[in-house]
Amino acid sequence: MVQRQFPNPVELLELMKFKKPELDGRKRRLEGALTIDDLRLTAKRRTPKAAFDYTDGAAEGELSLTRARQAFQDVEFHPGILRPAPTVDTSVEILGGPSALPFGIAPTGFTRLMQTEGETAGAGAAAAAGIPFTLSTLGTTSIEGVKAANPHGRNWFQLYVMRDREISYELTRRAAASGFDTLQFTVDTPVAGARLRDKRNGFSIPPQLTLGTIINAIPRPWWWYDFLTTPKLEFASLSTTGGTVGELLDAAMDPTISYDDLAVIRDIWPGKIVIKGVQNVEDSVRLRDAGVDGIVLSNHGGRQLDRAPIPFHLLPEVRKAVGDDFTVMIDTGIMNGADIVAAVALGADFTLIGRAYLYGLMAGGRQGVDRTIAILRSEIERTMRLLGVASLAELEPAHVTQLTRLVPVARSAAEARVR
Repeated sequence: MVQRQFPNPVELLELMKFKKPELDGRKRRLEGALTIDDLRLTAKRRTPKAAFDYTDGAAEGELSLTRARQAFQDVEFHPGILRPAPTVDTSVEILGGPSALPFGIAPTGFTRLMQTEGETAGAGAAAAAGIPFTLSTLGTTSIEGVKAANPHGRNWFQLYVMRDREISYELTRRAAASGFDTLQFTVDTPVAGARLRDKRNGFSIPPQLTLGTIINAIPRPWWWYDFLTTPKLEFASLSTTGGTVGELLDAAMDPTISYDDLAVIRDIWPGKIVIKGVQNVEDSVRLRDAGVDGIVLSNHGGRQLDRAPIPFHLLPEVRKAVGDDFTVMIDTGIMNGADIVAAVALGADFTLIGRAYLYGLMAGGRQGVDRTIAILRSEIERTMRLLGVASLAELEPAHVTQLTRLVPVARSAAEARVR
């Protein structure tokens, strides 16, 4: 029989621990975010619907994005036992330079619309973490502004080929003059994808004040205060704005982009050049043979062609086809450090994060981006320790099984030849 007694006040006091309240609201929000999904929920609460949906959404039915994220969730790890890894080395050499982590910040457009610090916050956080930062052609901070925010770190530039080719050429020259070391030549955006959330929200650049946006702004006055009291948005490539994102892209981009354009840019650009938006094995091999420095397997975060190939599923086949000495990077769907570990194990030299970075930015500006990086770093290190590997170089395909939900229908030999 259990013996009962009156609670001892001294023992009760030993059990009662009161945490000192955190008065800084931003710090409190970010410390409470334990995952990228937590940052996403905070970002959604703090950002007007149109700006949040522009970041969070994808094209048409958003199947490409959903499938890309699901592919990372459908992973089975195979840890080794009795292989102590008390410390882990997360550093890599990528495109001729170091990175403290196996990921960098991907190019994102219109970033200051999500939160007013925009690319400056991203570049500064990347500098502090020792990882590369990529500026988009459609970024809202100038090439020179990003260089000032990250003067000693690695800056990369993402290039769209515009209808007015001289705009693209001049941006390339400016990035080179500012010391950017890598160019991401983007090939998956000849026209804009159908981003239905933006159309339904009436989202435009710059944002227009309507009854709906005013009502949505009432619980988020800080966002509008920041937007209206900070310098006017400046785009890296567009001298005029006005219209939906799709209209701006269609007016600027050129569907006739070809290998001839790549040749011209290679003559202008003195640094490393990678092709972003590669979505099949054949193109991967062709680009390797053409002498580029690397590729990014990407379906543009699901924002262009819906039902596009899943980059993570393509990765093992591409790595096998191009060999071990060719740089293969991957983006789209990364929401956890374990996703990055799985990608490296299956052959990725490097990964890029887009939405994960923007969720942190919207949740807390520069500090939010720092929090994104800290969460992913912790998840990478923990996953590596649990797998029993002390460095990224020790990761191999045997550590990962890709579990597939979508299995291609078998095709006849004749159909395969047509392809």
